[in-house]
Amino acid sequence: MAQIPEQVRNQYEQLKDELNRHNHSYYVLDEPSIPDSEYDRGMRRLQDLEQQYPQLLSPDSPSQRVGGAPLPTFSQVAHDVPMLSLDNAFNKEELQDFDRRISERLNIKDGEQIEYVCEPKLDGVAVSLLYHDGLLVRGATRGDGKVGEDITANVRTIRSIPLKLSGDGIPELLEVRGEIYLPRAGFEKINAAAIAQGDKTFVNPRNAAAGSLRQLDSKITASRPLEMCAYSVGQFKGAVTPDTHLHMLGLLGDWGFKINRYVELAGGVSACESYYEQMQERRDQLPYDIDGIVYKVNDLRLQQRLGFVAKAPRWAIARKFPAQEEMTQLLDVEFQVGRTGAITPVARLAPVFVGGVTVSNATLHNGDEIARLGICIGDTVIIRRAGDVIPQVAAVVKDKRPAEARPIVFPEACPVCQSPVRRLEGEAVARCSGGLFCGAQNKEAIKHFASRKAMDIDGLGDKLVELLVDKGLIYSVADLYELSAEKIAGLERMGEKSAQNLIDSIAASKQTSLAKFLFALGIREVGEATGQTLARNFGSLEAIIDADLETLQEVDDIGPVVAYHIRDFLRNPDNLAIVHALREAGVTWDDIDLSAENSQPLKGQTWVLTGAMDVMSRAEAKDKLQALGAKVAGSVSAKTTQLVAGPGAGSKLTKAQSLDIPVMNEEQFIAFLQGV
Repeated sequence: MAQIPEQVRNQYEQLKDELNRHNHSYYVLDEPSIPDSEYDRGMRRLQDLEQQYPQLLSPDSPSQRVGGAPLPTFSQVAHDVPMLSLDNAFNKEELQDFDRRISERLNIKDGEQIEYVCEPKLDGVAVSLLYHDGLLVRGATRGDGKVGEDITANVRTIRSIPLKLSGDGIPELLEVRGEIYLPRAGFEKINAAAIAQGDKTFVNPRNAAAGSLRQLDSKITASRPLEMCAYSVGQFKGAVTPDTHLHMLGLLGDWGFKINRYVELAGGVSACESYYEQMQERRDQLPYDIDGIVYKVNDLRLQQRLGFVAKAPRWAIARKFPAQEEMTQLLDVEFQVGRTGAITPVARLAPVFVGGVTVSNATLHNGDEIARLGICIGDTVIIRRAGDVIPQVAAVVKDKRPAEARPIVFPEACPVCQSPVRRLEGEAVARCSGGLFCGAQNKEAIKHFASRKAMDIDGLGDKLVELLVDKGLIYSVADLYELSAEKIAGLERMGEKSAQNLIDSIAASKQTSLAKFLFALGIREVGEATGQTLARNFGSLEAIIDADLETLQEVDDIGPVVAYHIRDFLRNPDNLAIVHALREAGVTWDDIDLSAENSQPLKGQTWVLTGAMDVMSRAEAKDKLQALGAKVAGSVSAKTTQLVAGPGAGSKLTKAQSLDIPVMNEEQFIAFLQGV
């Protein structure tokens, strides 16, 4: 074996330390210190040295995070210090009882408060990491608390776990305990890949983290974006032990571990309750799942005095959040029709309390999802609800399938208008082909037509649209302009004055712009921006109707799919009849004269609006700029042509000034528009 020159050894050690430091900055501190390309070049140099001098390879080399040869099985690990579970508090009273028991056991006087450390309870997998002289030598699952599984090869692949500790005062023996979890973005990515390959998906991020950790092939674990936060210490020998739990977490952070950023110190049980409420509100905005809060007595000497009961420490407790997953029975499936004709299967469930509310309906998304789940009516299912997210069926408990369970049959005809249901190639969603003549699509189309960014008919809310259609007073958007105050004055919550106000608002909506009219029609894939683009490039509705697919695709930002939807809608005789009826009713706009030399004097320019505006709204200013051909961006860059800055302008104004981009106030902007 070749002798290693001292210079090469020094170079290797320096390179290894640099890569580990950059790895810690990226995965633990969330503060990348070098570009990915530079990190990759450093890793390549390290691997070249290890290949040339195999005796250099060490367990703490960052090259060891890619995974090794598959294991035949996991070996058992006995925990020198048991990994106990926590008692649970399910309400405020039980948390107060916990505090009272501690106060009584410690003889705390009335008026004195115990300091607690509050930590989010990450919804993942508990692990034990053993370090000798700062080097990671073993990773193990919790198991039954006394015996777990050796998952060393897998934990080495997780980049937020240090292979070698850094800093001062590192103990000779250190056992760190923490939670390995999968961020939500990683969970979605893994499931998307599984669906694409026809594989089984994971029910939730915790299930995915557990499955990832128990892979015999560590290369699979390495491919999953797992993370770990340290939350306690099991063994600590050969160094000065800190006095408090919070100090211990600070040391772990100094030595290279990720510590949850929301860990806080609370003085007394009232502060613990406030922390719980704050984190419950923040829960759905976090990039990972938490299922409660863990409270620990901060003083480690008090922890020792309090000791343990059979399976849990007396000095800690977990207060759980309302469950986000529960089991219930699928009673039936109904098929709803949306504005664009999308047929959505909706699960009707035996009511179950989940995520803080009682759930009796959940989405099944589409036919592919039904097939993937292998779900039948009568099945016991797992329902998942997170925050304001629509409840969804996450999995089927097939062991509980009753003998009378029956398959879900996707309809071939629209359940509302009986038109054929079609599914375009490459799309997951099946749609009713009835268009605006489908009653269900009509209601949604009318709601969209009347919305603020479309025709802006004030007072025409969703419930009133439902009522008008159900009463037979309107059938399509064109019928809105045939309404009279007398016809609607007798409706529920509709007096003479409110009826007249609505009729006035409908009349006012007749004067609009081509861009808004196109958006209001509800053509698939045609939003506000595409409506503006079509208006600016064609100038009139007739020109858009006459355009073929090739002509439509010559316009920036309009691809073959959008072009198909535009042409399909505007060549449909039923849709054209409604457009004609709208124009006959007086809906009008000014066409754009594309032959005029200065019809789009700002074409090719990028403008940015920031701060408040007094004379006109930001939306109006945006419309005027787009009508003149400008692109209106949300951020300032070197490509920005002009910034319009009103009162309260902040970072965008500062950046524009640093880039020498012209700036005008609202008064100057209005004068500019008048002169164009």
